[in-house]
Amino acid sequence: MAKKSNYRFERQERERIKKQKSDERALAKLGPAPAENEDGGASGLPAEEDD
Repeated sequence: MAKKSNYRFERQERERIKKQKSDERALAKLGPAPAENEDGGASGLPAEEDD
């Protein structure tokens, strides 16, 4: 007996893949992400130094 079609799932998968590709294109258009600080902090503030 043939497998019953699941049109809803197939449509959702097509839409998910389409959105994923769209997001990837948008990220590529923005360019590379800025590099993080040497200490691994991404706060954008300079590291505090102890004297």
